[in-house]
Amino acid sequence: MKYGLIGEKLGHSFSKTVHSKIADYNYELLEIGKEEIDSFFKKRDFLGINVTIPYKQTVMPYLDFISDEAKSIGAVNTVVNKNGKLYGYNTDFFGLKALIEKNNVEILGKTVLILGSGGTSKTANAVCKSMSAKEIYTVSRSGENGTVSYDAAKKIKAEVIINTTPSGMYPKNYETPIDLSAFENLQAVVDVVYNPLKTALVLSAEKRGIKAVGGLYMLYIQAVKAADLFLEKEITNNVFSKIFSEKQNLVLIGMPSSGKTTLGKILSQELKKEFVDTDAEIVKKAQMPIAEIFERFSEEYFRALETQVIKEVSQRQGLVIATGGGAVLRQENIDALKQNGKVIFIDRPLSQLLVTDDRPLSKTYKHVEQLYNQRYDIYNAVCDLKINADGDINTNLKRIKEGILNENFSN
Repeated sequence: MKYGLIGEKLGHSFSKTVHSKIADYNYELLEIGKEEIDSFFKKRDFLGINVTIPYKQTVMPYLDFISDEAKSIGAVNTVVNKNGKLYGYNTDFFGLKALIEKNNVEILGKTVLILGSGGTSKTANAVCKSMSAKEIYTVSRSGENGTVSYDAAKKIKAEVIINTTPSGMYPKNYETPIDLSAFENLQAVVDVVYNPLKTALVLSAEKRGIKAVGGLYMLYIQAVKAADLFLEKEITNNVFSKIFSEKQNLVLIGMPSSGKTTLGKILSQELKKEFVDTDAEIVKKAQMPIAEIFERFSEEYFRALETQVIKEVSQRQGLVIATGGGAVLRQENIDALKQNGKVIFIDRPLSQLLVTDDRPLSKTYKHVEQLYNQRYDIYNAVCDLKINADGDINTNLKRIKEGILNENFSN
């Protein structure tokens, strides 16, 4: 390996994707056990590496030089081999600071809780000090060595929470490190986890009307800084929006027969994203048509299968997902879909919706009308983008693409 990332578990990592976009070198992912670290660094058979959990402090004794910022933080995430000597840096500092600034999270004069006590926690502490936080508390399970316990943290009037733990990271997407209901003064949440794009913690904050952001931009900026050090030149190309768009799912919601599947298939081809229809996945899992599932079992049984499928599909990235008309009826489905997805409401007028025998809840126009009236407000409430779908396929497709483009531009 000449360039790459080392860590204990890397199944969640986007680093290979990010580095392939920002620089012209082969970047690899290498999972290393604790017993292999010594041998790896003694061989020094690399040009430049990034270091992630749990080795940001472990690697430091092997280095010949450590930058001042990495020394003061007490953690290294970038190592460069210069003529056999190893130089350690901390580019996470620049990444986290950029993430906070980009999203207008105010640290000046605020009380900050930093969840976790590892290398990234030390980086977050240094960033908050540099941005003049009023008070900084580090939270750990033990509550020892200058940290506070999670129970004690709930009594602190925190205004900003920064999560540096792996809680909520793929594949444990639905974990959350702390219950936000205890923090009445909370104004912002920053989560360094970037897979999923929005963790359960971020979504919990958003539901409470609290500003919240995931860690992909931090990963991007720290990778750019690392590439600068690897190649000894400044990387100037800005490809963050492209990386984000490629990773983000596009989730189509709306009434049965609103055109979600047809539009989704075409959209996936044009955007070079894989297409997934959750109803089709349910049929595969149950090995029977949806109408038979309703007839032999119940709607509740179907909804449980639907939730299971949605949670599985939503953990993946870069998809176009067409959902069933009733997928929005469970909040857990919406939460799952929003972790990696932009939810788009295909708003086809009631007069243009079709009655079909293969949809158990919309066999007659009266049934369709009832469903429309029951669900319309829900579609509006949960969507990130609403598309007027009263035109033909080409017109509706054009509106979706324009809506996505405008949303990405405004972000």
